[in-house]
Amino acid sequence: QVRLVESGGASVQAGGSLRLSCAASGVIYRPLCMAWFRQIPGKEREGVASMATFTGDTYYADSVKGRFTISKDNAKKTLFLQMNSLKVEDTALYYCAATALGNWYSSCPTKPGDYAYWGQGTQVTVSS
Repeated sequence: QVRLVESGGASVQAGGSLRLSCAASGVIYRPLCMAWFRQIPGKEREGVASMATFTGDTYYADSVKGRFTISKDNAKKTLFLQMNSLKVEDTALYYCAATALGNWYSSCPTKPGDYAYWGQGTQVTVSS
C-alpha cells in the first residue's frame, strides 16, 4: 500500500509561484509512476505532470509546459510540483497520484483511472 499526503496549496496572485509537495509512505516493489492531477468543480480530473521514478521521464500537459516542473526527493520520498507564472485558470484542487508500472521502462499512464493511489488534494487558488 502507498499513502500520499499533499501540502503546499495556497491562495496567490496571478504571476506568483507555489511549490506543492506530496509525501509518500508505504512500500511497493515495482517501478512506480507518480503524477499530479487537478480538478475544478464540474469538470473531469486532468493530468498536469507525471514522472516515472526509475527512468526519470516526465510528462507535462500543454497548458503548464514551461511553467510547472515536477521533481522528486528520493531520500524524503517526496514528490514536488513547482508552479511558476501562475494563471487564474490554474485554480483547482491538486491531487498527487501514484501507480505501479508494468516494467522498469514503461511510460506513465495519463488517465486518472489508471492510478491506484491518491492523496486527499490541496487547493490552489490564483486571483487576478
